Amino acid sequence: MDQTTPEAPERSGEERRRPRRRRDDDRGTRSYKHVSIDRTRPQLTKEGKPAGKGGARNQGKRDFTSPKKDPKATLNVIPLGGLDAIGKNMTVFECGNDLIVDDAGLMFPDDDHPGIDLILPDYTYVLEHADKLRGIVVTHGHEDHTGTLPYLLKDLDRQVPIYATKLTLGLIEGKFKEHRVKNAKLVEIKPGDKVKLGCITAEFFAVNHSIPGAVGVFFQSPAGNVLHTGDFKLDQTPIDGIHTDFGALARFSKMGVDLMMSDSTNAQVKSFTPSEAEVGKTLGPIIAQAKGRVIIASFASHIHRMQQICDAAVANGRKVVVTGRSMVQNTDIARRLGYLNISDDDIVDAYELRGLPPEKVVVMCTGSQGEPLSALARIANGEHKTIEIDQGDTVIISASPVPGNEKAVTRVINSLAKIGADVYDKSRAMVHVSGHAGAEELKLVLSIVQPRAFMPVHGEATHLRAHASLAEATGVPRDNIFLLENGESLVLSSRGVERGPVVESGIVFVDGLSVGDTSQDVLNERSEMGTQGVAAVACAVSLSTRELKGEVQVEMHGITGGDDGYLADDVRSAVRNALKRQLGRGGGIKELRKAARDSVLSILWDRAKQRPLAVINIVEI
Repeated sequence: MDQTTPEAPERSGEERRRPRRRRDDDRGTRSYKHVSIDRTRPQLTKEGKPAGKGGARNQGKRDFTSPKKDPKATLNVIPLGGLDAIGKNMTVFECGNDLIVDDAGLMFPDDDHPGIDLILPDYTYVLEHADKLRGIVVTHGHEDHTGTLPYLLKDLDRQVPIYATKLTLGLIEGKFKEHRVKNAKLVEIKPGDKVKLGCITAEFFAVNHSIPGAVGVFFQSPAGNVLHTGDFKLDQTPIDGIHTDFGALARFSKMGVDLMMSDSTNAQVKSFTPSEAEVGKTLGPIIAQAKGRVIIASFASHIHRMQQICDAAVANGRKVVVTGRSMVQNTDIARRLGYLNISDDDIVDAYELRGLPPEKVVVMCTGSQGEPLSALARIANGEHKTIEIDQGDTVIISASPVPGNEKAVTRVINSLAKIGADVYDKSRAMVHVSGHAGAEELKLVLSIVQPRAFMPVHGEATHLRAHASLAEATGVPRDNIFLLENGESLVLSSRGVERGPVVESGIVFVDGLSVGDTSQDVLNERSEMGTQGVAAVACAVSLSTRELKGEVQVEMHGITGGDDGYLADDVRSAVRNALKRQLGRGGGIKELRKAARDSVLSILWDRAKQRPLAVINIVEI
C-alpha cells in the first residue's frame, strides 16, 4: 500500500457505463503510516472574523467578503448523491484546477429495483475531470459513504490518495481486497489533521456517530470555507469516549463558515437522540434473564453496539459466536485495529458451538434488515449450517428497519415467533438508538457554527426541508438556504453563494457482474414478469408465400389459468388469426410481431384481466 501523498500536507491543529499496504506492528494490529500532517492547535485570532458576529446576526451572515478571499476565485460544490435518499453520498469540491471527492457511498435497492444488487451515484463528472482529482476524503466507514470506492477506483487510470481514519481505512481496504482493487493509496488521518490538496485544505474534526473513527471536514479555499459535518450525533456518554468536537466547531465559526452542509437524517425527530450507552443498559438485563441462547442481529459496522454485546455476554458468563460474512469480517478488522475488545477465550467459532450449552452462548449475526440470505433469516428458516434456534431462545433485533425493509423484518420476526423464540425489537425495549442527531442537536450545532449559507444533505426530501426550517429558525436567512437535487451545484465566491450549472448525474445499477448496463426498461420487464407473469409465443412464417408455417407455440407462466388448456388454445387461435390478417396486408416481421403481441395482451385481458410481459418470437423461413 502506497502511503505517500501527491503533495506534502501541512500539519496544523488536530443510467451510465461502468464507472472503472498495510504494515503490522509488534502487536499484530494494522497501522497506516502517517503523512506529514501538523497536529498543533492554531492560535485563534480575529482575522477573517465574519462581520456581524455578536451583533445583527442575519446582516453579518449576508456579508461574504473577507480580506483572505481571492476576489477572482470560485469554489464549485457539486452533490452527485445523497440528496434524494439516505444513501450513495458523494460530493465534489472544485476550485480552479483542483478537485476533491467527499465520500463515495452506495445505496441498497428496494422493491422498485428487482434483481439489482447495489445502486451507485453516477460519477461521470469525476471521470471527465480525473486529471484534476487531488484526493478523496471519507468521513466514516459506513457503506453509504464508502461503497462506491471500489468501482470508482477501477475506473480511474491512476492512483488517487484516500484520506480517512484508521478503522475507516481498514474497512475500505477489506472491500478493496474483495474487489481486487490494487491502485489504492490509503492515507490515515486523525481528528485535527490538515491536508492540503491543491488550493483546497481539508481539516478533519471528531464527531460522534454509530461507528468509531467518524469525522467531519472543514474545507478552506481561496473562494471561501465549507463545513461538512458528516454523519453525527451529540452523545455525551459515548462508548469510546469520543465526543463531537464543539471546540473545533466554535473555532470554524470564528474563521467564517460560508457554507455548511449537515446530516439531515433525523431532522424530523423533535428531540435529542438517546446515548448509545442506553442500549447497553437494556441489553445486559435481557441477556442475564435469558434461559436459552441469545441471538442478536445488528449492522455489521456498528462496532459500538458489538462492544456492548460482547461486554454483556462476558459479564453473564456467555461465549460470543459471530456469524454472517460481513459481521465476521468487520469483527476481525475491528479487533485487530483495537476498536473491539474481547479476549480470544470469550469468542468462539460457529463450528465450535455444538459443545456449548445454549445458556452459555450469545450469537452476533447479520440480518437486522430481514435480508433473505442473511444469517438471521437462515437461522429462522432452519437453514443455517451450525446454529439452530429452539423454543425459549431469545432473539434481539438491535436495529431500525431501513425504509422499505419493514415487511422483510416482520417476516423474519413472525418466523421466529412460530418457533417459540422470545423476540425483542425497538418497539418492545430500547435495544437500538440512532446514530444521527435529532432536531435539537442540529439546531445546537447550527447555533455554534453560525453559517452564512446552509445546504442540508444526507436525506430524503422531507428530511432536507425539515433541516432547512431548523436552519432558518436559528438565524440563517432564507435566501441563503439551498435545497438542491443531485447534479445541481453551488458556487462560492467573494460575492457569496449562488446556484451554479447542472452537471450529469443519476444512478448506476450494479446487477451481478454488470455495472451500469442494466436499464430502467430491463427493470420494468422484471416487474411485469414478477407481478403479471409472462406469455411467450413462437411461430414461423414465409414472407414470400405470405403463409403461416406450422402451429403457433404458446407458453405461459405466472398467469391465472395459464395451466388451463382452454386459455392457451384461445391465445393460440387469437395469434393465428392476427398473423394471417397481417400477412394478407403485406406486413413485415415488425408488423407481424406487433400484431401477435396486441392479440396476446387483448385476449389475456379479456379472459383473465391480466397484462403480462408478452415475448414474441417470429422466425422467417
